[in-house]
Amino acid sequence: MDMGTVLCCCLLAVLSAFLSAAYKLGLLYQFFHKTDRKSPRQGGESVAEVLQAHGIKFVFTLVGGHISPILVACEKLGIRIVDTRHEATAVFAADAVARLSGTVGVAVVTAGPGLTNTVTAVKNAQMAESPLLLMGGAAATLLQGRGALQDIDQMSLFKPICKFCASVRNVREIVPTVRKALAIAQSDTPGPVFIEFPIDTLYPYHLVEKEFSPKSTPKGIMGNIVAWYLHNHLTNLFAGAWEVRDVSPLPVRVPTATDEEVQRCIELISRAQKPVIVLGSQATLPPTPVTAVRKALESLGIPCFLGGMSRGMLGKDSPLHVRQNRRDALKEADLVLLAGTVCDFRLSYGRVLSRRSKIIAVNRDKSQLLKNSDLFWKPTVAVQGDVGSFLLQLSKGLVGHRCPEEWVQSLKERDNAKEKANRLSLSFMGVVFIP
Repeated sequence: MDMGTVLCCCLLAVLSAFLSAAYKLGLLYQFFHKTDRKSPRQGGESVAEVLQAHGIKFVFTLVGGHISPILVACEKLGIRIVDTRHEATAVFAADAVARLSGTVGVAVVTAGPGLTNTVTAVKNAQMAESPLLLMGGAAATLLQGRGALQDIDQMSLFKPICKFCASVRNVREIVPTVRKALAIAQSDTPGPVFIEFPIDTLYPYHLVEKEFSPKSTPKGIMGNIVAWYLHNHLTNLFAGAWEVRDVSPLPVRVPTATDEEVQRCIELISRAQKPVIVLGSQATLPPTPVTAVRKALESLGIPCFLGGMSRGMLGKDSPLHVRQNRRDALKEADLVLLAGTVCDFRLSYGRVLSRRSKIIAVNRDKSQLLKNSDLFWKPTVAVQGDVGSFLLQLSKGLVGHRCPEEWVQSLKERDNAKEKANRLSLSFMGVVFIP
């Protein structure tokens, strides 16, 4: 290898190292995107704008200094701030809003102990498949891991229980990160997501600058290098911060059954003499309205056992709603449709299902769809897809088909007899029923 080639390789290596360092330090981005040092805006405003664009009406919190800019900005845009007495309560309340409204529930808490207090509530939202956005404060970007106030490794804490975790590193990342988190919370199987906001990404430039400014004039080469690094970090933190960005909702992914899967299920149901539907919480998830799901069930005419958030969907006087003797009905049925219902302890891990029955399982989550199928039960058809839209497709494909009336009547008679026996038993104990 001649000297020219060696020099060329060395120059390329140096150039590559320089470009890599320039990229990591944000120098390349700063060259094309300026920092507005006079702007009074703060990162909390960017968060609030995205939440408003997504139709968020409530934010639950226990106020803390790390996250105050988010709360102030949300209130200015008309988003109601609900202050609770414990961070877990804030997340439980956000979870409730998500389940009842079909939108993402939002909670904002302070760093460190504020976030650790939410773990049980976040895990509950994960288990309930509830779309929830948790936003938490954090130590400043340069002080993380250096013993700052309430500084802990928050990301490791939430990664096992959240679908998505992100730590914002500069102000320009706020809008795309919050949009992405909100979309992920609702996509596929809904669940909680977490965003960490270092305190210097939320406050205005002039306040953050005071924390970065050296207390005295830098001395020596090392002092000047440190001063330059701090100034560059601050500049990169706010570079391009207030450029116009799209805050509208990103597309939400909803898994759906294939035409082949739907057709096979239609054929199985059309031949069944004793079908039963066991409905779970996923039947209430968007985008299919609950009213449309109810009409689809009424059109199918198949007896239903309701669980989770689907309770009450058919109304107390529905001829299809069966409350009692579920175990016996499942053993007797020749077809069972598990519509968002999981074979966990509530179905004795699948042991209540008859091996002679045809079983159709529908669930957005593959792991829940096939839970314990390696032990006590096997699905005839397993559909990874949205329950509501699947039921609508079934009702359209089975127009004119009716479940045998004698089967429906048999289950209702047994149901009424058990209800009557329960009331009689409780009346002897002095329990008074109020209609």
